[in-house]
Amino acid sequence: MILCANPSAGVQKHRKEIDSAIRGVIDGGRYILGEEVLGFEREFAAYCGSKEAVGVSSGTDGLVLALMALGIRPGDEVITVSHTAVATVSAIAQAGASPVLIDIDSQTYTMNPALLEQAVGPRTKAIIPVHLYGHPVSMEGVMEVAAQHGISVIEDCSQAHGALWRGKRVGTIGAMGVFSCYPTKNLGGIGDGGVVVTSDSALAIRLRELREYGWRDRYNSAIHGVNSRLDELQAAILRVRLDYLDEDNQSRRDLAKRYTSKLGDLPIRLPLAADDVEVVQHLYVIELDDRDRIQRLLAEQGINCIVHYPFPVHLQDGYRNLSRCPESLSNTEHASKRVLSLPIYPELTLPEQDQVIRSLKEVLGKEKASPV
Repeated sequence: MILCANPSAGVQKHRKEIDSAIRGVIDGGRYILGEEVLGFEREFAAYCGSKEAVGVSSGTDGLVLALMALGIRPGDEVITVSHTAVATVSAIAQAGASPVLIDIDSQTYTMNPALLEQAVGPRTKAIIPVHLYGHPVSMEGVMEVAAQHGISVIEDCSQAHGALWRGKRVGTIGAMGVFSCYPTKNLGGIGDGGVVVTSDSALAIRLRELREYGWRDRYNSAIHGVNSRLDELQAAILRVRLDYLDEDNQSRRDLAKRYTSKLGDLPIRLPLAADDVEVVQHLYVIELDDRDRIQRLLAEQGINCIVHYPFPVHLQDGYRNLSRCPESLSNTEHASKRVLSLPIYPELTLPEQDQVIRSLKEVLGKEKASPV
């Protein structure tokens, strides 16, 4: 089976360094908020070009804490998209706010900034653009609307570690940027983890208080907080993986270019990139007719392809009554029926990629297992 994502392959590639990092934590005797977390926060902030980074227990928690740090409360509204991992919208609900969901751009699958103005209301307090599939949102329009209405922007960068918009790392454009370090991400650990970046020192202090019960002094909660700490083991592993992030992202881009060059004659829509971005190709997402049947046929040939995402959040039972959609989400609903993610990760070999290409051509009736 050729997997759509294979986090184990990345771990094995750096096994010696990861084993050494884990042993260092075990032998050091400090397992929560020690030198590894501090080191990762410092190094990741420098990588992004941000003043501060705050390690948390997951990307979802990072979004919740970012909203809490802004003072978001019940009755407030937060605008995002429905075409995203449900975690984005779940975080808004967990913070007590009401999600307002708008449609995506049909070319990039990311937030359409032209739809923001009509979604803003008197209770709107924040916007969460999602840099989906590793492609940055067109942030100029987002920031313009935010500035006009005094709204904060929290970037969901969970699939876009290292991506650039007009030469700037995603996560550094809004007030805060939130990254998931789930194992399948471009920068992943071997468990849950996340990190929030910001250049606002006051927000960084608030985030650190919120992630540990609201403590300013130990055992004395100055504010209401939660338990959402990045642990030392994950931080140590992420420090190893961070050294290879740019190299791994380039491998993803190379694989994506190869897919594009060899799949251009098929009746499918290939990924597009805006001119002012550098994509980090977390996923290689095609669009095609009869998606579910093609996915099944590929699975029969040992090719694991996944749909990101089959159920728009606004159509999921858990969020139908929690979210508001000012306009039609036709692009979102169209994409959910047609998108399919092909295997892509830095350790995918060229023979494996060739097998994916051969199988896709075969199930689409374009060839019978001929060379690619």
